[in-house]
Amino acid sequence: MTYNEAIKGGFGLVNRNWQLVLIQLSMVFISSIGFFIVVGIPLAVAFIIFGVDLTEMTDLRDIVSILKEPSDILAKYFGLFLIILACFLLYLILIALLGIYVFGGSIGVLGKSLRDSSLKFHVRTFFEEAKRLFLRLLAFTSFIGIIFVVVAFVLGILGGGIAALVSFAQTQDSTLALFFGTFFSLILIIIAAILILGILSITIYGIAALSFKETGPLKSIQEAWQFLIRHPNAFFLYTILFAGYLLASFFLVLFSYPFTLIPIIGTILSFPYQLISYAFETYLGLIIIAAMLNFYYSTEIYPEPPEPVMGESVPQPPEGEVSKGQDAEGTEAAENP
Repeated sequence: MTYNEAIKGGFGLVNRNWQLVLIQLSMVFISSIGFFIVVGIPLAVAFIIFGVDLTEMTDLRDIVSILKEPSDILAKYFGLFLIILACFLLYLILIALLGIYVFGGSIGVLGKSLRDSSLKFHVRTFFEEAKRLFLRLLAFTSFIGIIFVVVAFVLGILGGGIAALVSFAQTQDSTLALFFGTFFSLILIIIAAILILGILSITIYGIAALSFKETGPLKSIQEAWQFLIRHPNAFFLYTILFAGYLLASFFLVLFSYPFTLIPIIGTILSFPYQLISYAFETYLGLIIIAAMLNFYYSTEIYPEPPEPVMGESVPQPPEGEVSKGQDAEGTEAAENP
């Protein structure tokens, strides 16, 4: 499958299941309400206990009075601080679980539509697929998170080594230090970009294996790695799609800049623009996922049959069978002149 066919198939999948974009927007709305309930209310209670009037937050003296002696305030209201911290962590956990649940349902719906193009979106199918993939997807993302932490730790060590090398070079020659700093910084940026893109592509193709082959979390990571080894163009497909997504996001941010120059109307118009921008970015994100699922399905699950080579000889039956067939034809012709 070519890149163009994979991307066109991704567009078709998302357009047939455009309701997934609305579900993503609904999740953002629920997340905002959840932040207000789980974090905002305890934070407001904390401001009241600290003696800060929320209607006068524009006065910097109130903020300075709170931050004047933070150690005393922390010691006095340490229990309340722990409650607020626990509420914030609880909010992050709930939002992460909700995001994985919605993502699993979206992957399942796209996978079913890929198997059968006549299927239409149903909310019941979405919840069935989300329930089917939730636990395995939760474990899978946990392992991917551990891999990201290990990679970040290794990159941090490399960055520290480069900084130490540049510091040593500065004691010898400033020109040499500038060369070392520029050269090794570029090398580190390239290595970091390749590692991050590689892990992200393993994540998407691992989720594809998780959905289509119903493998476990670790087995899905292994399947994705082997798939990328067999098909390196799958990595370049994700790189192209990711670069296109970043370019589109850049233009959306660039187009939102004029709204900041208009005093009142710009503020009013910026809210619907941000909503439209987020919906468009969600649409592009689903297209990227659908295109990669399409590529994986057409390459790994249901590969296209190879085309016959021009000039290739057609297999002939053995000599005995040919003579028998010819004798049978001759006998039949003699019996039926």
